[in-house]
Amino acid sequence: MSFLFDLVPAFIAFAITAAMGPVLIPFLIRLKAGQTERELGVEAHKKKAGTPTMGGIMFLLAITVTGLLFISRYPRTGPVLFLTLAYGLLGFLDDYLKVVKRRSDGLLPWQKFALELVIIVVFGLYISRFTDVSMALRIPFTGGKTLEIGILKWPLLVFAIAGTVNGVNFTDGVDGLASSVTAVVAAFFTIASILLHGGVAPISSAVGGALLGFLVYNAHPAKVFMGDTGSLALGGFVIGTAYMLEMPLYVLIVGLIYVVEVLSVMMQVGYFKLTHGKRIFKMAPIHHHFELSGWSETQVVANFTIVTVLLAILAIIAI
Repeated sequence: MSFLFDLVPAFIAFAITAAMGPVLIPFLIRLKAGQTERELGVEAHKKKAGTPTMGGIMFLLAITVTGLLFISRYPRTGPVLFLTLAYGLLGFLDDYLKVVKRRSDGLLPWQKFALELVIIVVFGLYISRFTDVSMALRIPFTGGKTLEIGILKWPLLVFAIAGTVNGVNFTDGVDGLASSVTAVVAAFFTIASILLHGGVAPISSAVGGALLGFLVYNAHPAKVFMGDTGSLALGGFVIGTAYMLEMPLYVLIVGLIYVVEVLSVMMQVGYFKLTHGKRIFKMAPIHHHFELSGWSETQVVANFTIVTVLLAILAIIAI
């Protein structure tokens, strides 16, 4: 019965997100919160210009409402909800400045860095002082052995959170891609929490359900995009849940798509500078490379999601 109870949030979050679509999407259109496509971007994406963005509000509200319903019984969901909501609000502010106030760069780099640092410090201090989470690293394929890294846990925390959030953000570039991949990741964390009695299954199942509800409107051809509001929130969820389960290393397995997306950008930029204009990929992040190689958006989403499902199975075995 406990297993079934942990899945109830998925249905609640799905219903809330799906119900919000007909209300929020017309509002975003009236607000003129439309997506702006890059001139040097994928040619086929230029027709998407004007599609409303900031749609992450839909599932962020659903996750927040659902999470609050279960937080008293599952207090471990609190830090995950905080990191999800904090990064979601950061993304919302960035989106609002870009698409509503027409400030092309949104938040300035130093502003975003400062806000991210505050979020990370609050999260780290809270879990170290007010929870029983040790911040040890559960090592995959060792039968549950953990690694204590002492003071190094703090720089790792900053690197892991920033890297994961950016990875999810880069993955959000094709209709339904970030939603589909992260729904699978959320399913993995739900199963992992149940197996390990980790106490975060309600929030992870809520995220999975909310993303399925969002895919009703975000699957190709998308009627709405999640924007930084959604992608940053999802990054916060992924790494927040991983830390509450002492599983940051597992993000390298189940979240390999995020890692590859980030690495593809780093490799492309680095190689471009070193060779004065040459490129490794046709375009980065890497999902655009596959598009320019002839894959349709639905093929990119299907293949990346299938890979993530297989990685999730591998990660479950690794527990």
